[in-house]
Amino acid sequence: MSQTFLAPEFEIEEREKPVNVSSVPQRSPFRYPGGKTWLVPLFRRWMMSLSSQPATFVEPFAGGGIISLTAAFEQLADLVVMVELDDQIAAVWQTILAGEAQWLVKRILNFDLSPESAKAEFAKSPKSQCERAFQTILKNRTAHGGILAEGAGVLKNGENGKGILSRWYPQTIGRRITNIELVAKRIEFIHGDGFEILTKFRRDASAVFFIDPPYTAGGKSAGSRLYTHSVIDHEKLFSICKNLKGDFLMSYDNAEEVRVLAERYGFETKAVSMKNTHHAEMDELLIGRNLSWVEDGGIFREDAASTSKSVPKSKLVRYSIPKRKKPK
Repeated sequence: MSQTFLAPEFEIEEREKPVNVSSVPQRSPFRYPGGKTWLVPLFRRWMMSLSSQPATFVEPFAGGGIISLTAAFEQLADLVVMVELDDQIAAVWQTILAGEAQWLVKRILNFDLSPESAKAEFAKSPKSQCERAFQTILKNRTAHGGILAEGAGVLKNGENGKGILSRWYPQTIGRRITNIELVAKRIEFIHGDGFEILTKFRRDASAVFFIDPPYTAGGKSAGSRLYTHSVIDHEKLFSICKNLKGDFLMSYDNAEEVRVLAERYGFETKAVSMKNTHHAEMDELLIGRNLSWVEDGGIFREDAASTSKSVPKSKLVRYSIPKRKKPK
């Protein structure tokens, strides 16, 4: 039994087990540090373990948005609420979801990228939200590691000596934005504080939450290097999660301080191995009230940004989701 979605390149086929993450569609226009593409198969499994489809899915630290986009494209919740505090990232989501997606696509397709043209663009003060969105995508795609925080350098050598062009794929980025526009009616974007939105929805038993905060707990410096808004109160975050009526899943760096916090608030933890784009194996920590749905074993890969052309309709990419559990 299969279900075809609005984005023509992909369809879903139901089977018992999730396949390797290499078949997960690259939905986001961002090449985002700390991206969660590798987590998508586990995210699907969590959503399908719930007794019923949530009315609302909330992601308070949306960033590149791959998890929210998966929920929207695969109709895993009735409404997807994406929240982001960063002005640059928010400008992109607001532009795409508020009817200006094709303006952004056209700007991307028509831009002749070179070190000189990029420098000239970044020297401009954006006069509109749309212009800020374009500059953000351009910076994200030309900076080392996609880093948007101040001080990030522009690619020089890049992949295969392509330099600044290494991650600039106008057709691919444009297609992703167009596909997101097709499911925009299922998404509500909020430019604001994730803590406030979590508190707002805390009594809603029909809402579920995916929480992936900047990794600054335990003295980690990566968050401060990668994100503009990297300092958060982790103790406060756990306290809010304790009082959520709906279910939640947290993804964290596997640090001792985080495990201590989880134990203090009575949450379960599960270390999951993954490989990043540099093929380095590491553990990430999943946190929730009940993680019995997590499968043991397996390495989940965080794939590099897709560079492929449009997939012919005769070669649809298929990926699997488990069937939703029946209520007991």
